Amino acid sequence: MKLIIFGATGGTGRHLIEQALKQGHEVTAFIRDAAKLQVQHPNLRVSLGDVMNYSTVEPAVKGHDAVLSALGSPANKIGTIRSAGTQHIIRAMEKNGVRRFVCQTSLGYGDSRETLNRTPFYFKYFIVPFILKKGFADHALQEEYIRQSRLDWVIVRPGNLTDDAPTGKYRHGFPANDNKILVKVSRADVADFMLKQLSDNTYLHKTANISY
Repeated sequence: MKLIIFGATGGTGRHLIEQALKQGHEVTAFIRDAAKLQVQHPNLRVSLGDVMNYSTVEPAVKGHDAVLSALGSPANKIGTIRSAGTQHIIRAMEKNGVRRFVCQTSLGYGDSRETLNRTPFYFKYFIVPFILKKGFADHALQEEYIRQSRLDWVIVRPGNLTDDAPTGKYRHGFPANDNKILVKVSRADVADFMLKQLSDNTYLHKTANISY
C-alpha cells in the first residue's frame, strides 16, 4: 500500500515508518524538518509541510491508499495540533478520495476515563488535571472530527506510551473499567496494531483501546 504518515518523527511515528517499510509498503513521511528523519529507504519519500497549513497537506495526501496519524506535542505545550491538524487531514482525504484513516489518540478521557483508576494517585489527581488537561481536550475534539467524517476510520487509544521493545502481546478492545490492564504500552506495539488496522475491519468506525 501507499501510506502517508503524519507525526512521522514522533515516538510512534518512527516505529510506524520502520515497520511499514519492513512490511513492504511505500511510505511518505509528512514532516516539517527533514533533518529530524534519520531513516533512509528506497520505498521512503519525504513530504515537507506543516499539518497546520492545509495548502501543504492536501497535495501530500493525494495518491495514497491510506493515512496514519500519530500527531502530538509535548504535554506542557498548549496548542491544537491534534484537532486542527486532523481537520486538515480529513478534508484532504475526502477531497482526494482517500478512505482509510488510522489515528492514534489516548486513553484516559471521555468514555475511557475509568482507565485512570488503574494509574497511580499522583497521575490521576495531579498529572491528568493539571498537565494533561488541555492535551486531553484536544484529543477529544480530534476524535469528534474523525467521527463526523465520511472516512473509513479507526481510532487507536493507547495507555501511557513507553520506549520498550515490541512484544506483540498486547490487549485491545477492552472496556474502560477492565481492572486487569496496566495502562501502558510500547510505542512499537502501538505501531504494530495501527498497521494491522489498514486491512482489518474489526474496529472500523470504532475506538480501540490498547494496553498491556
